Amino acid sequence: MLARTKISLSSVLLASLLVGIPTGDALAQARTKIRYALGDVISVDELPLLIAVERAKARDVDVEITAFKSEEIATQAVINGQADVGQGTPYAALQKVSVPIRFFYQLMALQFFPIVNKEHYKGWKDLDGQDVVVHARGSGTEAIMNLMAKEQGIKYKNVSYVPGSEVRALGLLKGTIKASILDATNKNYVMKEAPDKFLILPLGQVKASDEALFATRDYLEKHQAAVAIFLEELIKVSRQINANPSSVLDERKKLGLLKDLPPKLENEILPFFQEAVKNGVFPNDGGGERAAKNDLEFFRLSGQLKGENLKVEDFWHLAPLKAALTKVGN
Repeated sequence: MLARTKISLSSVLLASLLVGIPTGDALAQARTKIRYALGDVISVDELPLLIAVERAKARDVDVEITAFKSEEIATQAVINGQADVGQGTPYAALQKVSVPIRFFYQLMALQFFPIVNKEHYKGWKDLDGQDVVVHARGSGTEAIMNLMAKEQGIKYKNVSYVPGSEVRALGLLKGTIKASILDATNKNYVMKEAPDKFLILPLGQVKASDEALFATRDYLEKHQAAVAIFLEELIKVSRQINANPSSVLDERKKLGLLKDLPPKLENEILPFFQEAVKNGVFPNDGGGERAAKNDLEFFRLSGQLKGENLKVEDFWHLAPLKAALTKVGN
């Protein structure tokens, strides 16, 4: 998951947010709680998620968000039944467990930037036998660095895990980290603070999920209505942001989101979403089969997934997304 800009909130953020059936629907639904596991603290790029949940307040589903210390712990919470829905891309972990867990929505596509201290490294080949720092085991950041190592014919000495893109950015600026991978906001921050000190390494075309939603197939089938409603709101927010990135600022202010955001990061919100929209980070259709196939290819090539002829249906359950798209339009 996004090794991305993180806001210092409580490690466990409980937000009971009401979501449910639209006014005027013939059938009413009793309140449903979705226990949502996030593998890090709330971040700037979680704003679409927060907006979608807030907008869904009147639709009779309580979304309880718990921010765990890592994607691994959040994934285990779903596997063990302590959470209903997880956020991340733990393909390797889910391939190993017997519990039938499936991805069902692409929240964000990958947008990361490998960055090195150019006093020590000039290109990918220089990282052969060197230390690199990524977000977490099994994360998209690790997958990208593994894939590039394979493509470049190099082998890292050690891969360290430091959650939080902003933490790795500070490490780069302080000199405690020499090579890492950052999200757009922190990449911009580092290059602004020390433009002559760092170099962004080329990636080429990388298409895969950064953040996707996953749950047990049993949960998805037993809570179809609530899940569909949640996805409808996510899709509508993504479409609004893609049409007008600055709408995030208006919605954040109107809904009172991320009130503890440090002042110096206020000006980073709009550039982040403008760049994200330009790079197609937020899908208008929840990713669907296209995202699933891209993920299987990417995570197989990077070594996260094992085997050949991987099948979409073994990793994704597309019915909830199709139901939501039927309501909001394809």
